[in-house]
Amino acid sequence: MPDNRQLCFVIMPFSKSTDEHTENYWTQHFESFLKPLIEENPNFQAHRSEELRGDILNQIITSLVTAPIVVADLTDHNCNVFWELGIRQSFKHCTVTIEEFGTRRLFDLSGKATLSYYPKDHIKMQEFKKAFKQALNDCIENPSSPDSHVLERLGGRGTLFEVFRKDEAMRRLDALISECQSNLETIKNVVEQAQYNQTNPTKVIFPTGRLRTPALESLITNRYIDEQHAFFSHAEWCLQDAFMLNAQLNTWEDHIETTEKYLLEAIDSQKISYHEKFTKRVKDAQERLRKSL
Repeated sequence: MPDNRQLCFVIMPFSKSTDEHTENYWTQHFESFLKPLIEENPNFQAHRSEELRGDILNQIITSLVTAPIVVADLTDHNCNVFWELGIRQSFKHCTVTIEEFGTRRLFDLSGKATLSYYPKDHIKMQEFKKAFKQALNDCIENPSSPDSHVLERLGGRGTLFEVFRKDEAMRRLDALISECQSNLETIKNVVEQAQYNQTNPTKVIFPTGRLRTPALESLITNRYIDEQHAFFSHAEWCLQDAFMLNAQLNTWEDHIETTEKYLLEAIDSQKISYHEKFTKRVKDAQERLRKSL
């Protein structure tokens, strides 16, 4: 048989689940029914899930995550089957669910198309076989076609992934607002201190605080919110100004006169206003994001 066949991993009970469905029944169900039916297509090879023992658990999980196709037999609501199905649905589409006719549909899976087979009805069994083969082929032809509610909810806009992304952005904006407010206080304190030193040359004091930049750098680098180019240009100006002022603050003690003259001339009401306006823009962006959650 060819080595490049597509793996079809079958999850199903492996031990007695009812008086009628014994361990031998499930073995024959796979060997005499599902495996031959799947492998009627020469491009498929069928493997059955085994008992969940510690020594093969990693192998089973790997097959559930990587197999191009998984078939899950939900008959008798076997716990191991649902556990394995949960793993599969958390990582990949292309899962075909089947069940013996008469199996009660559980609420959690009521929205998922499940094919019923009819062991005692030859005509309906032929209909099942046809639909089952079509479902397997569709998995290969349309591997991205969604059949997992978990993955649909985790990926893309309006999904949990988007909710998580926005929640993370909210926390980053909290940090950015805190940084902007701290920088404003530092700038105002620098001006006050420079003015004090000018009038008290024998009692000069130098502020120890510096402007913070990590949150600004993160915003500019990652662009984790959807804002216009002007918003990020404003952020870049604030960052460059913070770098420039910190450089001056670091030389203040060694060059008192020239540094204070520069600071008093450079830090005017317009510069402070520009930092204040950016802080407001960040708060407005955060409010827009909050309303979209």
